[in-house]
Amino acid sequence: MRSAPGFFEFDDRLRRLSDLGDQLEAYGRVVDFESFRPELERALAYSSGSHGGRPPYDPVMILKVLVI
Repeated sequence: MRSAPGFFEFDDRLRRLSDLGDQLEAYGRVVDFESFRPELERALAYSSGSHGGRPPYDPVMILKVLVI
């Protein structure tokens, strides 16, 4: 049985990924995903939220998920 992760284990894992050349960091340096925000918001046309319900996901995050 595996024990629970330690307090600093998550940070150590992220640091190790960065040292190995994390592809997500490379995409972040090369592609400016925020430049797509105006076009995405115009295309998705989210409602104002006045009717209640769950707030929509961030359109830039969804684009990153689809691309990566």
